[in-house]
Amino acid sequence: MSHNAFITETDIAGDDSGVLDGRTVAVKDNISTEGVRTTCGSAMLSDYVPPYDATVVSRLKDAGATVVGKANMDEFGMGTTTETSAFGPVTNPVDDDRVPGGSSGGSAAAVAAGDADLALGSDTGGSIRCPAAYCGVVGIKPTYGLVSRYGLVAYANSLEQIGPIANTVEDAAELLSVIAGPDENDGTTREEGVDADYAAAATGDVEGLTIGVPTQLVGGRERAGDDPAEGGETRAGADEAVVEVFEDALDAYRDAGAEVVEVSLPSVEYAVAAYYVIAMSEASSNLARFDGVRYGTSGGYDGNWNESFAAAREEGFGDEVKRRVLLGTYALSAGYHDKYYKQAQEARAWVKQDFDEAFETVDVLASPTMPMLPPELGESLDDPLQMYLADANTVPVNLANLPAISVPAGESDGLPVGLQLVGPAFGEETIIRAGSLLA
Repeated sequence: MSHNAFITETDIAGDDSGVLDGRTVAVKDNISTEGVRTTCGSAMLSDYVPPYDATVVSRLKDAGATVVGKANMDEFGMGTTTETSAFGPVTNPVDDDRVPGGSSGGSAAAVAAGDADLALGSDTGGSIRCPAAYCGVVGIKPTYGLVSRYGLVAYANSLEQIGPIANTVEDAAELLSVIAGPDENDGTTREEGVDADYAAAATGDVEGLTIGVPTQLVGGRERAGDDPAEGGETRAGADEAVVEVFEDALDAYRDAGAEVVEVSLPSVEYAVAAYYVIAMSEASSNLARFDGVRYGTSGGYDGNWNESFAAAREEGFGDEVKRRVLLGTYALSAGYHDKYYKQAQEARAWVKQDFDEAFETVDVLASPTMPMLPPELGESLDDPLQMYLADANTVPVNLANLPAISVPAGESDGLPVGLQLVGPAFGEETIIRAGSLLA
């Protein structure tokens, strides 16, 4: 095993008669595996062993897959580079000096390096699509409710989904067919997708497809260091090197018979801010259980429960998790709920409305998955704002609860560039069809 992609190596074989018989799968370490340590990349859960399998893991076993490891990740899914793990950073198999993306960086690196045929990640604001783009593989973020979240350690319940990572669209689609479908243990799952054969949609035939390109997600990105208070901007868009590869990919779609048109999604200007207020607020609530009593490393009791809880969290949580919990708690506190959380939810509704209107005229939306090439290790850690803004193209999809796929679009200076395709709710077959032209 290489690139620090695994926290725990396993050899859990499923039934020998399923559709994934003989296939190896890496499972992100925030997805419960019975009898196998599940850490969420955190010292807080360094010794936690779940007593049950997540629904998706049970379905993997039933399909005959062999789980070969628990994949490294940003702590509790909070990060874009897989450098915040308590077990050390993951390196990118394409270039060991660069990050693999996050937070499902271990899952993507395992597939890209050949350590696993397939992988499961979770995507709260791009955490499957980002590492897929940076590692040159395929990642699918399903429609919210298509895949059960039972057994997924919660970060932001209203945003996150488990999804597949693979080397090809067809392989990712095959894995999606295995894990999709309703689950009595998860009340948010839906009946759509039952018995769907998503791999059959990977035809590569895009004749007659209309692809919309949101202008806000392509050009004009300014670095996070350009302070808006000093006249700079932090709007969405992509770097020139990324845009060049993206435009070449669009030409491939035109040549294959698709129509490419520009569309506008004005609300995405506010999507990153809205996303982080909502995600951090939900995280502050979800992570309250990690107090050293119910879950997590004990801080030791000296007669003061408040100091004991604080000691457990000081010892168990890393800097990024602490930052997000504090910001989320602040956003939900008395006097600030309406100012931040309520407005973020209103912006979320606007984002969904913009997407719904766009899909009245186009079949899918296309953009660069990530607005920049994979950063070097350590480059993003001292500038959290730049790391947050890197999610500008992916977080709107989670706010609107829509499906999206990242496929390799090409390379710039030897580094992978991903193309993101977004579809309407439960439009997985359409994005798989479109994505399979390139991968």
